[in-house]
Amino acid sequence: MARQEHSSLRQSHQQGNRVGLTLLGEFAVRTGDGEIPLPMSAQRVLAFLALHERPVQRAFLAASLWLDSPETRAFASLRSALWRLRRPGEQLVRQVGQALALADDVEVDLRRSTAEARGILDGGDVAIDVDLLARDLLPDWYDDWLLIERERHRQLRLSALEALCDQLAGANRLHEALDAGLAAVAGDPLRESSHRALVRVHLAHGNVAEAVRQYDLYRRLLSDNLGLEPSERMEELIAPATRR
Repeated sequence: MARQEHSSLRQSHQQGNRVGLTLLGEFAVRTGDGEIPLPMSAQRVLAFLALHERPVQRAFLAASLWLDSPETRAFASLRSALWRLRRPGEQLVRQVGQALALADDVEVDLRRSTAEARGILDGGDVAIDVDLLARDLLPDWYDDWLLIERERHRQLRLSALEALCDQLAGANRLHEALDAGLAAVAGDPLRESSHRALVRVHLAHGNVAEAVRQYDLYRRLLSDNLGLEPSERMEELIAPATRR
């Protein structure tokens, strides 16, 4: 069976073209001909492989996706999902020995988002795509194997948006800085560092009233949801504006 799968996947690759795999905000597989409809079992296989840079052993893949099933049933479910991923003209999965990986022609938005976020945090000159950094990893999925990866990506993208906000403000690119800061706040309305980034943007451009308004919004959110007050860092940041 594995040999037949390998042959089918290889033939697909010879005829294939670029495939886009969307994991941020939603799940979708798209080619130049449009979106490819896939059942949930096949979607989960692609998403799991996309989260691993190296090929994944079949046994680990089957056990992770069908955790509550006996081993034989889990392997049968995996074979069924792989069969549904066979498509003429596009290769979605490639076989590496007894392991599986995404095909080389599959481009994943999560990987682009991660690379962009790390580039921003490293201070590199990267293309700015705030929308790519504003979306969570498969927010409507609740699989256990996905939860840690979603949180890891969320922390990375929010940190990158805050850093981008500061970098753009320093370059006097106010509107882009505000977009980045607002995207960070939308990602976690109770995250103080994101609100501080927006306050700094307003203060840097002399918009004292906007800075105070942002501070008051955060203070109310924090009090209403957690019964807490802003940190000393926030108070020190806003103090010159409130004294005025």
